[in-house]
Amino acid sequence: MIFIIIYNIMKVNKQAKLYTAILSLMFLLLTQNLQAQNNEKEIIQLLQLVEYVGVDYSAAVNAGTIIDQGEYQEMIEFSTIAADKIVTLFGDNSETNKLAQQLKQAVIDKLNFETIKELATQLKTQLNKFSPELVLPNKLLSTIKTDQLLKQSCSQCHGELGAGDGPLAINLQPPPTDFTDINRANNRSIFGLYQAITNGLDGTAMPAFDNFSEVQRWSLAFKVAGIAFGEQNKNEKVYSTQLSLKDFIMFSPNELIDSNQIKISETAYLRSYPSEIYFNSESAIQVCRAQLKNALIAYNNDDLKQAKTLAVSAYLDGFELIENALDAHDKPLRKAIEVKLMGLRKQLSVKDNQQQVQQAISESLQMLNKAESLLTEASLSNATIFTASFIILLREGLEALLVVLALFTILMRSNHKRGRKYLHMGWVSALVAGFATWYVAEYFIEISGASREIMEGVAALLAAVILLFVGFWMHSKSKAGQWQAYIKQNIDHKLKAGSLWGIAGLAFITVYREVFETVLFYQSLILQTQDSQQVSLLSGFLFGLFILALVAWLMIKYSAKMPLGKFFSTTSYLLLILAFILAGKAIAALQEAAVIPVNAFPLNVSFDWLGIYATWEGLSAQFLVLIVSGFLLFKHSKD
Repeated sequence: MIFIIIYNIMKVNKQAKLYTAILSLMFLLLTQNLQAQNNEKEIIQLLQLVEYVGVDYSAAVNAGTIIDQGEYQEMIEFSTIAADKIVTLFGDNSETNKLAQQLKQAVIDKLNFETIKELATQLKTQLNKFSPELVLPNKLLSTIKTDQLLKQSCSQCHGELGAGDGPLAINLQPPPTDFTDINRANNRSIFGLYQAITNGLDGTAMPAFDNFSEVQRWSLAFKVAGIAFGEQNKNEKVYSTQLSLKDFIMFSPNELIDSNQIKISETAYLRSYPSEIYFNSESAIQVCRAQLKNALIAYNNDDLKQAKTLAVSAYLDGFELIENALDAHDKPLRKAIEVKLMGLRKQLSVKDNQQQVQQAISESLQMLNKAESLLTEASLSNATIFTASFIILLREGLEALLVVLALFTILMRSNHKRGRKYLHMGWVSALVAGFATWYVAEYFIEISGASREIMEGVAALLAAVILLFVGFWMHSKSKAGQWQAYIKQNIDHKLKAGSLWGIAGLAFITVYREVFETVLFYQSLILQTQDSQQVSLLSGFLFGLFILALVAWLMIKYSAKMPLGKFFSTTSYLLLILAFILAGKAIAALQEAAVIPVNAFPLNVSFDWLGIYATWEGLSAQFLVLIVSGFLLFKHSKD
């Protein structure tokens, strides 16, 4: 059909026929896309129906006798709906349809629960082959937030502890699910729970919570899946399985045990602490540890690309967020872990390197355990909290502040008030956009650490290029007479022609690239801070603000007193230094996101405040900035 339409497009000469053919093609493609989406939804609904039969059949039939007529009619209805839909999707002769018909007939014949469960598991396995790719958020809500959501939205029916005994339960038929029932929990998958939360359950009082975000729905699914298993001993080293995250979510504990993918002791542990296989927002070290384990699984399955992606996530979504706090305890350990995690990526890019990869990940996990002990055995001291809070704000805010202040002083000395308004608009909007980005990433969509670093790296690179250009331009006008003449002849015209938006854009870029990451660092630090230490955290933040304000005041005060030629000469050098720093940090950010390769420099010449890191790529970029700067400055001095 598509080829016929394309052929007609090629043949027609009249405009009306051409438009008709194009519209027909667009309609056909749209129809096919919608059909594919509908098929995916159908398969997801089928998985939910089949699981429901496999879980609840025991409440309807026992030893061939109906013990609950309502439940039994529901089993008949669900198994029939599933069979009819599968015939439509896969045809009469498909293996999937044969299993669906067997399950339907087994329910009609009131066979034992074990038979029903086995058929349901086989049918789920078959349907999983055609199910859409499992899309998961990068993190779950914290335990506190999840408990609050559960209490607010579910306790009226399911009760405070999830036992199905809420105040509304007495009037509901069928009654709400008892999440403390261990037999039911062992037969229910996390995916099934997620679908029930998302779509509701027909024939029950369970509504669809499709107004919740993906993170909220998955967090609730993981929470209720673990209620029946209680709290296991975190110190027990029971987790050794190579179970994939998808199988852990798509299949029930009994199905995983029956297929020898997991041990009984591991089942209870992982349902109680899913962060071991699926990290959450409570601990950055948990994120790092879990992603390293998943990277090893992917590597052993010969999925090198996925293994490398997970290793990148282990650093950016996990370890990077606790670097500031760990620096206050053991800076050499922080550097050692950073080097190990960066080096792991190279090892994961080489096939048949299992022994080296296993050793590298094992060593990384050992160092992470040591870091975790430092951060959790005793709470961070008040001095550590204060220092970490102060350093985060100062380190992340100083570069942006210097760029904005340099632009402000230039506009102030040129007496261009309109330009200053655009400058303020740029940095203020960057603050708003940065916090908005964090809020959206926290509650609606997921922004991975790699995406964050790419954004920061590209922004820093762009800012470095602009600063390099502005620095040379200012140096060329560093003589007072030249600058006054330039203002008189060009400044009003240039600023009206679009430079004002350029000023606002540069201010926006330099501030925005820092805000989102700064909020994440503070969020991680807050999770490690006790209630009694909030004053120390706030004091560090306020002291950082004071230092930044002091820098701003000194720059504005002394730049106003400085002779015009000296001011522009000094400011131009400042901008070139900032370009040098941002170039190094841009390369480092892109290396952390695995966009640019990492080749270690023989000497350890890392100076974070100057954007200098011991890699050939970063040092080469900064050396290029120095060469270009030196050449142009020399050329200007000759002129």
